[in-house]
Amino acid sequence: MTTAEYNLCVDQHADSVYRFILKNLRDSEKSRDVVQEAFTRMWEKVDTISFEKSRSYLFTSAYHLMIDTIRKDQRSVSMYDVRRSPEAPDRQWTDLKEILDEAVTRLPETQRSALLLRDYEGYSYKEIGDILALNESQVKVYIYRARMAMKDYLVSADLIV
Repeated sequence: MTTAEYNLCVDQHADSVYRFILKNLRDSEKSRDVVQEAFTRMWEKVDTISFEKSRSYLFTSAYHLMIDTIRKDQRSVSMYDVRRSPEAPDRQWTDLKEILDEAVTRLPETQRSALLLRDYEGYSYKEIGDILALNESQVKVYIYRARMAMKDYLVSADLIV
């Protein structure tokens, strides 16, 4: 990949990679760090990556970095978590976006990632499988289960009229 192709890749894919990571991490600073590290890794291997595969490489790299960040965060305890009361108050929903975001955050990591890549970013099942290291059948199952879990959450909370 040439420098011009790399720059084109940055222009074309930076926003979509950032949205995908932000939707999972829900922290803009960490999301920017993950995306920047993914582009750094791609730059380090710019000679071995073809431009046609750059999008897949970028999303795969960002996904693995995101998983590492989540694992690292699970090992540490923030002061917010320590001070938070054990009984969470009942949530008062103000709009549909908040409800859907809450439903998405309750999904297991693989289901959440597959659903976001499909429904938010518009990737094909094959592309999602390449990014998440799954076959197409597994991707379809994870997406189906994620949609059913979201439906169950929304119906159980009496949020759908």
